[in-house]
Amino acid sequence: MAIAITNPTHTAPEAAAQAPAAAKSAKSGQTAAPAQSASKAGAPTDTATISTAAQAASQEAKETPAQTAKEASHGDQQAARLLAKEAAAKKA
Repeated sequence: MAIAITNPTHTAPEAAAQAPAAAKSAKSGQTAAPAQSASKAGAPTDTATISTAAQAASQEAKETPAQTAKEASHGDQQAARLLAKEAAAKKA
């Protein structure tokens, strides 16, 4: 199943990782250039937002059989259909 990514955002890397190195050099009286991380400084990082439908599908996939049975006994139609489908597959 393909899930579309909507509203991707690009964020700048945090400068917080560079701040402690600058503070240490200032305390010791030495002047040093701020440390750069192993990745390129200023390279954009990508973030993605997962839709609520995709989150629900993921949660259902992680659900245990005991949890599915419990939900089916409390009136969850989707859980009841899944149990019926699994029972039919066992018989076949």
